[in-house]
Amino acid sequence: MVELEKYSVGVGDRFAVQAEAQLRACQQIAGRGVEVIPVWNKSNREHLIVGSEPASVRIAAAAAVQALGWQQPWHVDADHIRLETVDRFIPHSDFYTIDVADSIGKPAASEAVKAFVHRHAELAREIRLPGGASPMHPPRAEVERIASKYLFAVQEAAQLYRHIAAKKGEDNFITEVSMDETDTPQTPLELLVILAALADEKVPVQTIAPKFTGRFNKGVDYVGDVAKFEQEFNDDVCVIQFAIATYGLPENLKLSVHSGSDKFSLYPAIHRALKRHNAGVHVKTAGTTWLEEVIGLAESGGAGLALAKAIYTEALAHADELCAPYATVIDIDRAKLPSATTVAGWSADPFANALRHEPHCREFNPSLRQLIHVGYKVAAHKGAEYLDLVKANREIIARNVTGNLFDRHFKPIFLGLTMCVFDNRKRSR
Repeated sequence: MVELEKYSVGVGDRFAVQAEAQLRACQQIAGRGVEVIPVWNKSNREHLIVGSEPASVRIAAAAAVQALGWQQPWHVDADHIRLETVDRFIPHSDFYTIDVADSIGKPAASEAVKAFVHRHAELAREIRLPGGASPMHPPRAEVERIASKYLFAVQEAAQLYRHIAAKKGEDNFITEVSMDETDTPQTPLELLVILAALADEKVPVQTIAPKFTGRFNKGVDYVGDVAKFEQEFNDDVCVIQFAIATYGLPENLKLSVHSGSDKFSLYPAIHRALKRHNAGVHVKTAGTTWLEEVIGLAESGGAGLALAKAIYTEALAHADELCAPYATVIDIDRAKLPSATTVAGWSADPFANALRHEPHCREFNPSLRQLIHVGYKVAAHKGAEYLDLVKANREIIARNVTGNLFDRHFKPIFLGLTMCVFDNRKRSR
């Protein structure tokens, strides 16, 4: 079976031109003694917006692997896939993020729920988790309530898994199940019920993305109670260890943190949990690469800065359209978005400072950053004008892409080091 390694990172690349820069960050962390495996991910929605094909992700990744002589594993993720869109990814992906968030709460057949509860009498007794987590004592009625809420979604995930397995062979891909893009977080007990149901359906899930407490907005820091998240994350790790031992799920099963980019306040907690439990993790950084491209264009001045300003201006004019698909994972204060006239007067530094996620910088603007994050459609419409300038400024952009991943994500998550601070003279220090 294709196995996902202990530490992995989902690296999105909207326009398929930063794979080498992303891979260099993996080489740098490997030089510090930690293997972090790249998983290039792109959803069907992103392909439709950009006008690309799934083959382009594997082609770009393979070229980067060859150019840099990468000898470790790497993967290509059909991100947030559904039954109606999966087939175009089959020849090109070996990792499938099965998204069933929309099916949560849809009622499963009452007979199926009753059968599940009867089959899993252990869930209605005291559950002693490994790793120091507090025991759980759920009543049978609570187990039945949870099964009623999630069993249909699990059945949907199983249907899609079997469809992929029939096309590719069950040993030729990695399965992730995603339930994060919903309004209500899953409790550790709910996660355990979901894992038991996946085991019943014989889905060899290797990573699961639950909805955690708090807000995981695109490209900005976590909003919520960090201490509560840390307790929840630790409990979820313990639940996974219990589920592996009890239900025979893959031994490398681990948590996946979606919209995990730039959650700087959570990285110390995640690092502590990984060390405490000797656990793995998959973190999706997704659209931060696109943001680093725009930052690099702004810093390059001239035509690059002009194009960065034009992207913001058009995104501002079409904010409703751009934000709608991402409503559950962004939180933009429209009153804090600078006018197009204001941005037109900016030099390179104010633009880059407003966009770069530097929490202690007075010029940093989280609302502007989130708008540009979801505004890659504007750049896609510009076509060659955008791509030609990105290629012309590849060095400055690559330094931003690599530095962002290594200094601001990999170091705090995997090494437990303080997040690096950027400046405009050295790119990083």
